[in-house]
Amino acid sequence: MKFLNDEEFTPPPGIISALKSGFDITANQVGIILFPILLDVFLWFGPRLRVENLLRTLLAQFDMLASENFIPAAELQRIQESIGELISLNINLFSLLRTFPIGVSSLMGQAFPALTPLGEPNSYQIGSAFTFFLWVGGLTFFGWVFGSFYFTWVSKVTLQDEKHDLLWAGRTVLQATMLAILWTVTFSTIGIPLLLVFSIFMQINASLAQIAFLLLAFFAMWIIVPIFFSAHGVFTNNENLFRSIISSFHLSRFTLPTSSFFVISIAILSQGFNILWLTPSTSSWMMLVGIFGHAFITTSLLAASFIYYRDMNVWLETLLEKLASKATSAQA
Repeated sequence: MKFLNDEEFTPPPGIISALKSGFDITANQVGIILFPILLDVFLWFGPRLRVENLLRTLLAQFDMLASENFIPAAELQRIQESIGELISLNINLFSLLRTFPIGVSSLMGQAFPALTPLGEPNSYQIGSAFTFFLWVGGLTFFGWVFGSFYFTWVSKVTLQDEKHDLLWAGRTVLQATMLAILWTVTFSTIGIPLLLVFSIFMQINASLAQIAFLLLAFFAMWIIVPIFFSAHGVFTNNENLFRSIISSFHLSRFTLPTSSFFVISIAILSQGFNILWLTPSTSSWMMLVGIFGHAFITTSLLAASFIYYRDMNVWLETLLEKLASKATSAQA
């Protein structure tokens, strides 16, 4: 965009300055890291909600189908290996409290801790498929609501807008929760058919599947920025969920290279530090350092994203007004 080099136009907000401001705000208002700490402490010391018995029951049903020759031997072996890997992961279903795209960041959701400094926590097994789906739905919904409160608190502290009162907080939590539900329904509607098509391509030709995967990757690169900022309009500009999604696409349309680099920077910093935070064993009290460090870093990055979104929108609005003014002057 050549007009960005025009001396009449100020450069866009810097990524480094937004990140620095996010860390400064979190350091000055360190209480906003409470939500990630509470979630990680619960996932670390709290009870485990297991699915091993349910998976073993499912495996036995596949074995019965195989004995009746309903499933080819090669396909059965692949299914058995996949279920066996899931059983070995010691999955804690409470980790679903870490939801996307709106949710409280979690370190323990990635660690799947089997032991704690206090020993092995209590475990509860899910006995039926109906109970499983009931737990999945309930935990996911609670994670969205919990995450919406977290986003609301961080945005209020970050933006320091006097209009952000209790009525605003209630509205943003409602809109953010509805937005998370909307994205889940959308991705389920689109993603499941795409997964089936991809599986068919894998059966037909591996090269064809690779081409389909590359096309999907390019599409994901284009859509990731609007998805990342889709909720920010709710918290920064008091928009409803549909207007917030439109605003995020509008932002990505004009600032895609810079905004993509910002999102990539957020992902690299978050995942890079997670490698450090996960260094101690979950059976060691040193993991507390990782939990506090993770909470501070991820909350700072979230605050930085609110600052970047606000400043970039202000800059973009000013830029478009100047462009419209120049176009009007040229026509006159």
